[in-house]
Amino acid sequence: MEFEGVLKEVENLRDEMVETLVELIKIPAISPDYGYEGEYDKAQKLLEIIKDWSFDKVEVYNAPDERAKNRVRPNILAYYYGEKGEESERLWILTHIDVVPPGDLSKWTVTEPFKPVVKDGKVYGRGSEDNGQSLVASLYAVKAMMNLGIRPKRTVILAFVSDEETGSKYGIGWLMKEHPELFREDDLVLVPDGGNEDGTFIEVAEKGILWFKLRVKGQQVHASMPDKGLNAHRVALDLAYNLDKRLHEKYSERDELFDPPESTFEPTRGGNPVDSPNIIPGEHEVVFDCRVLPRYSLDDILRDVEDVAEEVKKRHRKELDGKVLPEIEVEVLQRGDPAPPTDPNSEIVKLLKEAIKELRGKEARVGGIGGGTFAAFFRRKGIPAVVWATLDETAHQPNEYAKIDNMVEDAKVMAYLALR
Repeated sequence: MEFEGVLKEVENLRDEMVETLVELIKIPAISPDYGYEGEYDKAQKLLEIIKDWSFDKVEVYNAPDERAKNRVRPNILAYYYGEKGEESERLWILTHIDVVPPGDLSKWTVTEPFKPVVKDGKVYGRGSEDNGQSLVASLYAVKAMMNLGIRPKRTVILAFVSDEETGSKYGIGWLMKEHPELFREDDLVLVPDGGNEDGTFIEVAEKGILWFKLRVKGQQVHASMPDKGLNAHRVALDLAYNLDKRLHEKYSERDELFDPPESTFEPTRGGNPVDSPNIIPGEHEVVFDCRVLPRYSLDDILRDVEDVAEEVKKRHRKELDGKVLPEIEVEVLQRGDPAPPTDPNSEIVKLLKEAIKELRGKEARVGGIGGGTFAAFFRRKGIPAVVWATLDETAHQPNEYAKIDNMVEDAKVMAYLALR
């Protein structure tokens, strides 16, 4: 009966959940990596919202970042103790307060990115689904228990962290490095930052992630006299083609736990600074996004990148003005080595499967994704973590939205994890 009461209270809080999500969407929280101020204002709003709630402890850990507002990237931990107080088993629910930039504003046809609109059972705005929907769901799963004076079986630690969208250097990565005492090997961890439309997919494994930039330097000349320079664009095309071919052929094994089941190597960005068709460019850049099965080493992949670069340099070698060209630089933009998967028979997986079965009458399945989420940080520490949420998968898109029913129903599942 206690649990049924919590479910009813979550429903009673539906309108308040929508209001809270709307207020949070209004505040941009975009990384200084994109030229913005970071998460400070949004973190302050969140602290204001929960200041009179019955959390037993609220802690703020500010990662220093000179580029950000007030030179910090805030991370908030809010504790609601279980029935055995601080000795209770612990459940972490981690969401992030940062969002990606709006992108092409002309594509936002329902509303402007930071002017949220509630329409047809959805809340539109940047960050509504990623990660506002789950952030608010976690808050109100706990508030429902607070309102009824119920202590959960497990202490719930709600973590609202910065910098997820650009690598977590100032978020969970920083917390684990600077404050390892916060974490225990027997913690249960839910990261509600991935899933599917009916909430039946539980992510237990992630591929490694590697982003790198290839910067080619040749020599710019007029297009009518190509022999007097070196076309960086042509060199970059050769490099990208042969590297793409090498990586796909060498790292071609499949693992059906993942979708897609193979490693992926995608050239995602490229270009040169010339603005006229009759100029041979002296510079060109290509960026690759690689999602790599755990069986492979990212170091091996980077060695292959260097090897192919050397082969391309030899093919196009030219001496001009006392310099040997082309030059090819490899810059790693982001790296996340694959973590060991969470055991599909671990307690957090079993609990989540039970919750989905009991509350929704559906059988959940486990699998892997391309990466990367907070879960990998916990898995590297030997702490089982799962990624799960009910999402329409509109993250990073124009007209991003959160479905209100998904937010409410996911809050009920989170409450189940805490109480049962």
